[in-house]
Amino acid sequence: MIAVIATLASFTLAILSVLHLVWGFGVTWPEADSRALARRVAGFKGIDRMPRPAACFFVAAMLGFAALATLMAVGLAPTRYPEWIVLTAVSAVAAVFGLRGVLAYSPAWRARTPEEPFATLDRRLYGPLCLVISAALTFVVFA
Repeated sequence: MIAVIATLASFTLAILSVLHLVWGFGVTWPEADSRALARRVAGFKGIDRMPRPAACFFVAAMLGFAALATLMAVGLAPTRYPEWIVLTAVSAVAAVFGLRGVLAYSPAWRARTPEEPFATLDRRLYGPLCLVISAALTFVVFA
């Protein structure tokens, strides 16, 4: 059971990593242009273009690391790191996703990210997805 949860969480993180990677290279899928994509996936007040490629690449790398660490935590990927280091890393990722998931419902975050369709997607998809990822990773750590 834990291997299935870890694999699904890792797969989800890997997909998110690839999305950020291609956005870093200037691909605007699923939108037609950078402005529309920025309003869909970033949502900051007045945003008119995607964040810099370096930011997208950094997020892609962190998500890729999280995907790999999740597999390492349950023995599905080889590691030379001590178990406590891997579990600490996965715990940190779980905390970050948990915080991001909760932020989706806070008035302060809403004030910073009011652009549509991001604001709606954040409450209906991004926030809940972050909370599910956080819960899955927390389960992986404590299982």
